[in-house]
Amino acid sequence: MQKTEELQTSSSSTRNLLMFLIPSLLGVLLFMTPVMIDGGFTIPIAVLAKSFLGLLGQSATIVVTSIILVSAIGSVLALATKPRFIIESKFLSGLFLATPVWLTVRLLGAAFVLMAFFGFGPEHVIGGATGGFVLADLLPTLLSVFVFAGLFLPLLTNFGLLELIGTFMTKIMRPLFGLPGRSAVDCASSWLGDGSVAILMSSKQYEQGYYTEREAAIVGTTFSVVSISFSLVVIAQVGLEHMFVPFYLTVCLAGFVAAIVVPRLPPLCWKKNTLVNGEEKTFEHETLPEGENLFSYGVKSAVNRASHIRSLGDVLKEGFQNAADMVFGVLPVVMAIGTSALIIAEYTPVFTILGMPFVPLLEMLQIPEAVAASETMLIGIADMFIPAVLAANIDNEMTRFVVATLSVTQLIYMSEVGALLLGSKIPVKVWELVMIFILRTLVTLPVIAGVAHIIF
Repeated sequence: MQKTEELQTSSSSTRNLLMFLIPSLLGVLLFMTPVMIDGGFTIPIAVLAKSFLGLLGQSATIVVTSIILVSAIGSVLALATKPRFIIESKFLSGLFLATPVWLTVRLLGAAFVLMAFFGFGPEHVIGGATGGFVLADLLPTLLSVFVFAGLFLPLLTNFGLLELIGTFMTKIMRPLFGLPGRSAVDCASSWLGDGSVAILMSSKQYEQGYYTEREAAIVGTTFSVVSISFSLVVIAQVGLEHMFVPFYLTVCLAGFVAAIVVPRLPPLCWKKNTLVNGEEKTFEHETLPEGENLFSYGVKSAVNRASHIRSLGDVLKEGFQNAADMVFGVLPVVMAIGTSALIIAEYTPVFTILGMPFVPLLEMLQIPEAVAASETMLIGIADMFIPAVLAANIDNEMTRFVVATLSVTQLIYMSEVGALLLGSKIPVKVWELVMIFILRTLVTLPVIAGVAHIIF
């Protein structure tokens, strides 16, 4: 009898260890393993997304338009009729029972996408630099990323990998950034692949009770960094692709400084250290039990997490729900807020006026063509690529370098990251994102300028 129990225990331990190892290794392969494609580094999940986008071809805009319309119409019907099958389903109610503010955003997104798709309405809305750009270029890319990132995200979050890495990284992440060690995975996946993946991960970690309100907000606004591949596009736009290595090292340095400083300032330092259910977070689990070392405790925590997986079907179901949640919840927000921000950037002098106070600062930092550079300082909140487009007309190489580097480190651009954050479950508001954007600009600009003076 005792021997039978020992065999069962051994079998269970082996099963749990394999349940941790195999899916986690697959998750690392998909989300965190760099591969060389077309002369640049990316990650397999991004390759899958790009292949899927190529498969959709011209029909991608039809799919995106349909999704945004279903989201808007479904939300109106759900609020008006409150059908039982939606009310009694946690997933469907979260998908379609939107607050009045978010219902308005979804309806605005639906209006914009209809105008852009059928080509009617004001040029300000349907133009190739505003609604036309968001519909044709941005949304199909996000759709493809969301489908695969959402589907395979449980490989990283559900099988113990975060517990293992969290144990190793807590002694670094907690004192430097005030974050749990598991947040290092969010950073790595976005750095190698796509910032939207990190936002999706952060949102799910917050919903599942692993991040506090403050931690989720910090990770979402600080570690959803621009990928290496898109950074190359930005530096190429300003004609300095031969300087990519010093450019990206400067991005990393400035981003590191901002990650230390900005979370310690309002509004992020005002965020509560409470979990999604309102409970205060305790940190006992971040200290090693007596007699344990980092490796043994990390593996034990990981295997224990994997032991709770009873059905791979449930994990697959969660993956589909992740993807649907982002697709139906976030795409309308990106269409509405992204288009609105680009309209303001393209057709009003708002950002030019707002950039004027930066002229004295740029002159103090001895940046050439300070007036031209000042026009790019805040326009990045609309879209990260706009500063690089404007900077291409600046003659001075050092100024172009500063503008391109700053645009990558500002992070909170409303055409994508800002809209993604607002559409996710991460507890941030529009005014907070604006404040964080300005703070990141003020913190990183002197660092970038200092490096630029050394290089040039």
